[in-house]
Amino acid sequence: MKNAVSREIKSSIVIPANQRHIRKVAVLGSGVMGSRIACHFAHIGLEVLLLDIVPFDLSEEQKNNSKARNSIVDDALKSTVKSKPSPIYHHQFLDNITTGNFEDDLDKIAYCDWVIEVIIERLDIKKTLFDKVEKLRKPGSLITSNTSGIPISMLAKGRSEEFQRHFCGTHFFNPPRYLNLFEIIPHNTTDPEIIKFFEHYADLFLGKTPVLAKDTPAFIANRIGVFSMTTIFQLMNDFDLSIGEIDVITGTLTGKPKSATFRTADVVGLDTLIKVAKGVYDNCPKDERRSTFQIVDFVLSMEKNQWLGDKTGQGFYKKSKNEQGKRVFLELDPKTLEYKAIPKRPFDSILQAKAASGLKNKLRMLSKGNDEAARFNNTLNAMVFQYCAHRIPEISDELYRIDDGMKTGFGWEMGPFEMWDVIGVRETLDQMTSMGFEAPQWVHSMLASGATSFYKHQAGQRMYWDIPSTSYKAVPGQKHFILLANRKEDIVWNNSGTNLYDLGDGVLNLEFKTKMNSIGGEVLEGINHAINKAGDEGWKGLVLGNDASNFSAGANLAMILMLAVEQEYDELDLAIRQFQQTAMRVRHSPIPVVAGPHGMTLGGGCEITMHSDAALASAETYIGLVEVGAGVIPAGGGCKELALRASDYYHTNDPKIPRIVEAFTHIATAKVSSSAHEAFELGLLDKRKDEVVINAKRVIAEAKKKVLELHDNGYSQPPIRKDIEVMGRSGMAALLSGLSGFELGNYATPHDITIAQKIAYVLCGGDLSMPSKVSEQYLLDLEREAFLSLSGEVKTQQRMISILKTGKPLRN
Repeated sequence: MKNAVSREIKSSIVIPANQRHIRKVAVLGSGVMGSRIACHFAHIGLEVLLLDIVPFDLSEEQKNNSKARNSIVDDALKSTVKSKPSPIYHHQFLDNITTGNFEDDLDKIAYCDWVIEVIIERLDIKKTLFDKVEKLRKPGSLITSNTSGIPISMLAKGRSEEFQRHFCGTHFFNPPRYLNLFEIIPHNTTDPEIIKFFEHYADLFLGKTPVLAKDTPAFIANRIGVFSMTTIFQLMNDFDLSIGEIDVITGTLTGKPKSATFRTADVVGLDTLIKVAKGVYDNCPKDERRSTFQIVDFVLSMEKNQWLGDKTGQGFYKKSKNEQGKRVFLELDPKTLEYKAIPKRPFDSILQAKAASGLKNKLRMLSKGNDEAARFNNTLNAMVFQYCAHRIPEISDELYRIDDGMKTGFGWEMGPFEMWDVIGVRETLDQMTSMGFEAPQWVHSMLASGATSFYKHQAGQRMYWDIPSTSYKAVPGQKHFILLANRKEDIVWNNSGTNLYDLGDGVLNLEFKTKMNSIGGEVLEGINHAINKAGDEGWKGLVLGNDASNFSAGANLAMILMLAVEQEYDELDLAIRQFQQTAMRVRHSPIPVVAGPHGMTLGGGCEITMHSDAALASAETYIGLVEVGAGVIPAGGGCKELALRASDYYHTNDPKIPRIVEAFTHIATAKVSSSAHEAFELGLLDKRKDEVVINAKRVIAEAKKKVLELHDNGYSQPPIRKDIEVMGRSGMAALLSGLSGFELGNYATPHDITIAQKIAYVLCGGDLSMPSKVSEQYLLDLEREAFLSLSGEVKTQQRMISILKTGKPLRN
């Protein structure tokens, strides 16, 4: 009796958000979302219990076979792991997942800190499962649902008070590894500490952007995203534009994903899109734009014909082959329901927007056009802006949450209110009114107060217009991040390719701002200036970091090609020396230099990262030495650094050749890591000094902490290494022994072999008769000589031209 009373008292207490810990999670349901969510939990280091139903059609013998009973969950997980892009950072994390079934293993949730339901979207089935969960879960554990269509209040109804206080919706977007939205949907009796905990946990541990949503149909992102898509379907009746032309307007040109509208619909599945739209239509009778969620006739015909997108082989687009046997994409003609190759017309507004620099200027340019494409874009914007403004406070009390939802759930570079700001709130409002799209009164009141935008920056913080208080408030959570876009007043120096920021506490940050953050003379100047300034003026250290999608696409290939074609080899030699010297300054500077790689970190970007005192890498860092695609070898210290790292791992009597073979293979095949975790395996990140940051938005802040840690621990400038062990001729022989077979089997071209021989020559220290110890400068000289030699080759120049023109490597 005493134990029962103590259990009841304990269960009535909600653990404060800052004292709760998650160590083990149960994922109930192993479908497409369930298995991917399990993988995400596993690769952040949690123990995961993944459960699903027992197959219905088991034989009597199979009913007693655990493998057969778990076949649904095991097959689902295997299929997920094989999918592309990979749902998990590295296969080693799969060991964190234990599979089972609801009949035999549901009682194991008693050991779990969080139970998330991800089963079929049927209220009756979910309620039946929750009946069992409620009896088996441990008191105080978190219970959530990943539902996207069933109200959270309906799922909570009839549950115990303790269950309800620990229950809410937690909605991941698919694929959960790559889409950062994490919608948190409380119901009326969810304890505030639970909401506070999930907002903290999603950011720090899941690497997500938490968006607090109200318990309304489709929540935030799907409500706005599907409205945008169904609006486009309906506008097709009013504008003479093809599916392909609309995808140009609603794609990267306006800051949306490359898949734009119709390609996205094909990927998601037309049936899924229609289901969400129908759910909003049925459950939002007071929505002033409810009719927009009615699916237009040509889309209903597609559903009837089972043209649902990728899952059925055709949707708005269909793959086919032309007369030459080349694969082509045909697009649907909505009027005839025939698939055709429809050429895209050169609208002036699109051409002018494409020519504009930066997304803001592209949006402004397109909005000023007066052709069919511009009119369509302006009408779509007016309808989306109006709809979003009217959804406050229905789906959210704060406008920034809608923007966050669209950016992290649908991949928009700017949310609707951010786009509205860029184009001009007052100007757009007048245009909207003339079109018949009236904004709610709060927008007019905001402008009447003297405010001119939904956002502004103040004292290094991003402020948003708060409707109830009719004033600007700081967007919450910024103290955990350093967002350079908010700190332009902290720039202490700049040139055409970089900005140097004062991050406070004696730490500087150098931001690259060239196209794709490529590294040319201006960036090298910026790095050197930053190191000089930090050393001369007593700064504690330097971060190399930026807010862009990618850390750096590598060296300035256009400049290299120009010098090579014009045979300006002295200039090219000087440029390579400058890059090498800058990389060595990063390594051997009087102050700690910490890199913050994320996204694409290629070629020269990889080399700068490798030379830093530490790299605080986003988990989603795709890093590699890819120079062979351009017909050359890494010459900014990349080959030297891999040779050095291999040498550091040599031990007496250990086989040394395998280490250098790995380095050779990674360079020769232009291997790029699929995550920061794989980069350790490739030797491009070093576990002795580098770390992984799960949330990319935290990278600069964590890098700053690392600088201060290195400084406070008594940083001293590392000595230049002269003890790098290289293998000489014997190593070269081992590396080159299999190349002829690759050429004979058409796995490598003669030019590939030429490049590979240069790589082997550098990694092994050149033509040395026996293993020897050499200096860093010795290997840098070999790199530079090989690079110069290859840059004069016609086939190398052809490769460079191909990459610059098409973005794809040429196999010649």
